[in-house]
Amino acid sequence: MPHLHTLRVYYEDTDMAGIVYYANYLKFIERGRTEWVRARGLHQQALKAERGIVFAVRRVTAEYLASARLDDLLTVETALTDLRGASFVMAQKVLRGAQTLFEAEVTLVTMTAEGRAVRVPADIRALIAG
Repeated sequence: MPHLHTLRVYYEDTDMAGIVYYANYLKFIERGRTEWVRARGLHQQALKAERGIVFAVRRVTAEYLASARLDDLLTVETALTDLRGASFVMAQKVLRGAQTLFEAEVTLVTMTAEGRAVRVPADIRALIAG
């Protein structure tokens, strides 16, 4: 079951025409992933401080389907699609009601705070897998 995160489009998210600037969809899905991780009982600051582990985006494939506008209420839908040794893949959508505005596939890698890839620890893997 996908995780849902709701947000509103503010003036700062838009261009002069009141349309969401394309790069802001990446911010929206970042918020969705952060809340997905939190909903699984993982806190990214604690992971870094206590375990020296961070999640970093390795790849994003995105498709822009329709425009969001100032004051729209959006939903970011986030779901795990693959869990590998040191990485995992998320499918994300930004929706306005039932209409899909943006879709992305995001590959995240588990790294040390120094930037070296590491396997996802078993306890964290279990939480991610849900």
